Amino acid sequence: MRYKKDWEATKQRFEDYWKGENTGRPLMRVTGVKPGYYPFQIPEEIKSKSLEEKYMDPESVVRRYRYYCETHEFLGESFPNLNADFGPGSLAAYLGSEIEFQDRTVWFHPCVKEWEDYPELKFDPENKWFKKHIWLFEECKKLIEDDFPIAIPDLMENVDVLASLRGSMDLLYDMIEEDNDIVKRVQQVTDCYQQYYDAFYKYAQYEGGSAYTVFQIFGSGKTQKLQCDFSALLSPDYFRTYVLDSLKQATKSLDHVLYHLDGPESIKHMDALMEVEGIDALQWTSGDHGPDGTMEEWDVIYDKARAAGKQLWVKVYTGDLKDWIRNTDRIVKKYGSKGLYLFFNDMPLEWAEELMDYAEKNWCDVKGSF
Repeated sequence: MRYKKDWEATKQRFEDYWKGENTGRPLMRVTGVKPGYYPFQIPEEIKSKSLEEKYMDPESVVRRYRYYCETHEFLGESFPNLNADFGPGSLAAYLGSEIEFQDRTVWFHPCVKEWEDYPELKFDPENKWFKKHIWLFEECKKLIEDDFPIAIPDLMENVDVLASLRGSMDLLYDMIEEDNDIVKRVQQVTDCYQQYYDAFYKYAQYEGGSAYTVFQIFGSGKTQKLQCDFSALLSPDYFRTYVLDSLKQATKSLDHVLYHLDGPESIKHMDALMEVEGIDALQWTSGDHGPDGTMEEWDVIYDKARAAGKQLWVKVYTGDLKDWIRNTDRIVKKYGSKGLYLFFNDMPLEWAEELMDYAEKNWCDVKGSF
């Protein structure tokens, strides 16, 4: 792999992490910005000139990412992997939604007026957005060759896809009034999800494994993030009715699964989620711009995950370097270094090296008090 010095060791560290058997310090995503460069300041000659070029021009996508690789140092278990995504939840576009690209986000416009008038949700190799996305993957793969993997896109699953197709409020009413129809539609999404995943996996597989870009994870075979952000609006009973079985089915075709739990209103589903044997690790997000994953108030989540034998994925960003170290110290001392992945945002290379040095001296083979 280009741009990553210790890739073979990193691959093995990920394999050990998924089993909760990593030794030494926790896995750490630490990427340092080399001196003389600044995050997000891209030279004019490689900037995208339009939204279409930004999202759908393979040469532009690869050119921008190579610049990122050349201006950053991948420390710890951080590794280069190309994001050729059409935004979070692109499965909805392959099933009929229209995509609206914006500079910092992507919108999927609802397209279902009445479910009874909408065709079955199934794999459609001729869908225009799917064909564009697969073409982008194919062309990007040609350009990067084996320099680094191209990561699995953020397809999304179950009722999150239905919410994009129908609209969140309408879907809530549908669940109350047409529960059997919605159960059927969730199953249709579940049935075609793996077919779409496999289409991208053809290009994403890399040295016997695959990466998932947003959460910067790698694993042998098929590695993926699963989620249900819509669950924040559901009662525990509704979650079990509409979501839980779909998640169980999805994990059966995957080798490594990280579950993305988003927002305080989703915590009530932890008991159900921990029943899914195929979930290997749990990632917690406190909502838009909320405090990071090291806060003590989130221990109720981590306690249940650890008790169920799941690994932890913790994002650290509140405060500055001193705060990151102090807050992470608490996490490591309680939960130990095994089965723990720490995600840090990009930082100056000097900070990155200081953080790694501290971790090697203080976070190795910590048993934890939990």
